[in-house]
Amino acid sequence: MLPVTLTAPTQQRQEAAALVREIRGIDWLQLLETWGLRLLAAIVIFVVGRWLARRLSTGLDRVMERAGVDATLGGFLRNIAYAIMLVLVIMTALTAIGIPTTSMFAVLGAAGLAVGLALKDSLSNIASGVMLIVLRPFRAGDHVVAAGQEGTVLEIRVFQTRLRAFDHRVVILPNSQITTAPIINYSALPQRRFEVSVGVGYDDDLQQARAVLLQIAHDEALVLDEPEPVVRVVNLGESSVDLVLHAFANNADFVEARSRVIEAVRNELIGHGLNIPYPQRDLHVYHSDADGRPIADILLRGVADDGDRAPKQAPPAT
Repeated sequence: MLPVTLTAPTQQRQEAAALVREIRGIDWLQLLETWGLRLLAAIVIFVVGRWLARRLSTGLDRVMERAGVDATLGGFLRNIAYAIMLVLVIMTALTAIGIPTTSMFAVLGAAGLAVGLALKDSLSNIASGVMLIVLRPFRAGDHVVAAGQEGTVLEIRVFQTRLRAFDHRVVILPNSQITTAPIINYSALPQRRFEVSVGVGYDDDLQQARAVLLQIAHDEALVLDEPEPVVRVVNLGESSVDLVLHAFANNADFVEARSRVIEAVRNELIGHGLNIPYPQRDLHVYHSDADGRPIADILLRGVADDGDRAPKQAPPAT
């Protein structure tokens, strides 16, 4: 008997029929009971676990606030705790479905390595943000100079830090640039020293000038008595003897105190007959002709009228 060769349409019909028989042989009720319950359990675990993670992170934030922890550090720790709890909830939900988490951890580890190499700059900002939040070289509201930018700290985030400049510009700095550059924090201490430089004439009495400057500092209410204001002679200039007044003020009063003292120094020194000299130059310009005669004389002679000229005298008779 010759073998029968099936055509392509006939073979496809047979495969479809076999697939239908396999589908009919599946116990859909048992499948629904098994996977449906697992899926429902995973959804319940995820929803309840997410709600519980939020409540726990919020409670942790309140506990740190009552303990006096810095707001920036408290917010960072709250977000980290919430992220860790959310990962645990997701893994628990996947385990309830029946997905092996061991292989998933291996895949996530490999993917995390690849992403870490691709986003090394961003990870550097994250590491720097953690250092800024944990070490706290400055806090929100401090007046700082960071990465060459001066302003008030608005917020410290994981990737970047936001400053408000004094002209109300918002400056956003990557955290990695802040940690690799010098940081000047003007608000770290409650008091701040300011300097006022002024020059008096060489003929003026230095003791009188020093007494006037100290009296100005003591009369100003925003200037602190401790540490005590000091006046020092710092330079012998070309036209003046330079003095510097060192005084302290609270951080909140620094700008206003310095402005008032500068204004009072100008008024009081002049009021006590002391001079505030400034450099002067006397410039004398001479223009001469080639033969040494002043050009002004030549010009005046050139524009003289004929009537102004002296009459020519006749030569003497021989």
